[in-house]
Amino acid sequence: MVMSVTLDIPEAVLRRLQAEAARRGVPVADVIAELAEQLPEEPAPRRGKRKLAFVGIGASSKGISDHIDERLADGFGRD
Repeated sequence: MVMSVTLDIPEAVLRRLQAEAARRGVPVADVIAELAEQLPEEPAPRRGKRKLAFVGIGASSKGISDHIDERLADGFGRD
């Protein structure tokens, strides 16, 4: 499927795209499409609960470090 798109890009970028298209002998749209193909795939949507990325624990006289096992057992960090 081919779609038409209007882009507002800086003139310098357009000149670079036009120069590359002329060098290759192809339309500017082909150069843009090729560059877009190099982008990473769209990430899959998240499903379910988020995972806790990290936990920081350290010594403290006023913090929860003395009670961390209790906090984790109670579900600390769960969505």
